[in-house]
Amino acid sequence: MYEGAARRPVSPTSVDRPERAGSVGRRGIAPLVGVLLLVGITVALATVVVIGASTWTMGTMEPARVTAAFELAVDGDSGTITLEYVSGDPIDVDELSVTVAVDGESLSKQPPVPFVGADGFAGAPRGPFNAASDQTWTTRERAAFTVAGTNEPRIESGDSITVTLTLDGRRVASPETTAT
Repeated sequence: MYEGAARRPVSPTSVDRPERAGSVGRRGIAPLVGVLLLVGITVALATVVVIGASTWTMGTMEPARVTAAFELAVDGDSGTITLEYVSGDPIDVDELSVTVAVDGESLSKQPPVPFVGADGFAGAPRGPFNAASDQTWTTRERAAFTVAGTNEPRIESGDSITVTLTLDGRRVASPETTAT
């Protein structure tokens, strides 16, 4: 030491001591293990959230909607309802439900499409509503059926007629017209 240099007291903790064998680097392992555990838990939770969210989203996805346009004509004297499929995707008539309303009141008996003869309807329907025809309804095809006089309410000229077409529980169209 240099003369005149101040001596610092040496404490037992400040003395450089060699590490004991087997203890080298142990202090650095605990934080590393903690960090790895936290990263692992975070990844596991993120995976659970992603899988859960994608499952929930897929369960709520709506089936593709059918786009369609129809023209409706109703003959008040005969009770014949004619629907022309103007444009849209082909429709499987077996999956279709048809509901007819006269001045806002539903018919007591609805057409069970496809059908050949049904209570509340006169004769067999024409076009894809007939059970003996092709069950795929495509554009420019007409479907027609006649409401029997025993079905209530009766269709008369001047009545407002609404035909609601539903496919797999989803309304495809609800054309409305006045019976002539």
